[in-house]
Amino acid sequence: MTGKAKSPQDASQGSSIVWFRQDLRLADNPALSRALDEGDSVYCVYIHAPLEEGRWAPGGATKVWLNQSLKALQQDLEDKGGRLHIFDVGADSEFATSQAVLAAIVKQTQARALFWNRRYEPAIIERDKEIKSHFKEQGINVETFNSALLKEPWQVKTKEGKPYQVFTPFWRACLNEMHPDPPLSAPKKLPDNKLHKLQGEVALKKLALLPQIQWDKGIKEAWVPGEQGALKQLKTFLKDGLANYASDRNRPDIEGVSRLSPHLHFGEISPLTVWYQTKEYVQAHPKLVEAGQCYLREIGWREFSHHLLYHFPDTTTEPLRKEFSHFPWQRNDTHLKAWQKGLTGYPIVDAGMRELWHTGIMHNRVRMIVASFLVKHLLLPWQEGAAWFWDTLVDADLAQNTLGWQWTAGCGADAAPYFRVFNPILQGAKFDPDGDYVRRWVPELAGLDKKYIHTPWEAPPLTLTASGITLGEDYPRPIVDHGQARALALDAFQQLKAYK
Repeated sequence: MTGKAKSPQDASQGSSIVWFRQDLRLADNPALSRALDEGDSVYCVYIHAPLEEGRWAPGGATKVWLNQSLKALQQDLEDKGGRLHIFDVGADSEFATSQAVLAAIVKQTQARALFWNRRYEPAIIERDKEIKSHFKEQGINVETFNSALLKEPWQVKTKEGKPYQVFTPFWRACLNEMHPDPPLSAPKKLPDNKLHKLQGEVALKKLALLPQIQWDKGIKEAWVPGEQGALKQLKTFLKDGLANYASDRNRPDIEGVSRLSPHLHFGEISPLTVWYQTKEYVQAHPKLVEAGQCYLREIGWREFSHHLLYHFPDTTTEPLRKEFSHFPWQRNDTHLKAWQKGLTGYPIVDAGMRELWHTGIMHNRVRMIVASFLVKHLLLPWQEGAAWFWDTLVDADLAQNTLGWQWTAGCGADAAPYFRVFNPILQGAKFDPDGDYVRRWVPELAGLDKKYIHTPWEAPPLTLTASGITLGEDYPRPIVDHGQARALALDAFQQLKAYK
């Protein structure tokens, strides 16, 4: 016998809302699992509210990824019999806040429970506290869960009960307490409410996440956003990349890293899944124990970044080491634009910046090189670099972006010492020895022999001519001299001693 489709009001008995945020997956999603346990009807909701992110609204590259990730989540939910209800918050929307959206959904569905997975950015923590308090006062069961980290930021403390500021003892403490439960399985089926369109929900394209000028082609070609893409990427890395990870991870000219960072940022895969699958793979391949530890240590750095952001929320814009508020940063728009466009005259720096613009990603070793160049060769504020990365990285993560830039500038936790000024010439020769990475992203230098690929200004005139290069026209001369820039940086850092 065929029955009449239920309306949201008919299905409200025991209904629950699961609020998707940076957890765009079905497997190992504790909020979703709890919602499915709670009621016979589950409403999966995504709310686009960039203004509630404070000054850290999603950048251009992040929005491109988000669009594709939401599309993948929509399909995954539909394949299980569910539906993703998308809402927009802002000037052109009927909703002013996420709380208003959730209140409208509760009213429509008469939901008794609201579940979400926690985020740890300062502005989001404050917003979520208010929302949780509001709905609890309304008699709604509100529960939140950890799905983004192996350890909550407040769970790991020094013997004095303080947050860690050095990575090695932090990670040692984590490992000593690391006994996580296995990741949750994805649901086999969702309650059949995919026909229940909620009042006020919008189509994905209404969020206008894609750019009007199509500069995102390279990002779409380089990545497969979504849970299935993330799981496939992890499997490929474990099979093809883990064995040589310790050495290859520093080589931008080869595929030596997992490329999971954007998948982790958007929650398309959980760190717990990465942890367990890596451990299982190593168990089956005992010779890879050290390689597995080396890789999981990088997951540890991700944990450390969130630990720091939670305990020191001002570090998104202010140095953790307060004496750096007196650092004599320079203001030079010409140098900043040259760095942003990959036109500094230092090939390894320019290759990294162009890779970033084209694909939305940059190899981690090269991130350190280009960041060091900005703050120590050009003496430009680390905040300028952090802002550019925020807008251009598909894996722009507030915690990791903040840690990385403060580390390079020497003003954060476990920071690089002031006298560590990466030499872009030596770094290029060491980590891109044949120049393949530079040739890929700086094609005007493709004809140069590897002897000169990292120092084109040293190439004889005939060599440059034969390679089709006129310095200053086809490719810029260095915008600063390495030796002079290093001396100026060391002098500037020495001045800080007066403020300690």
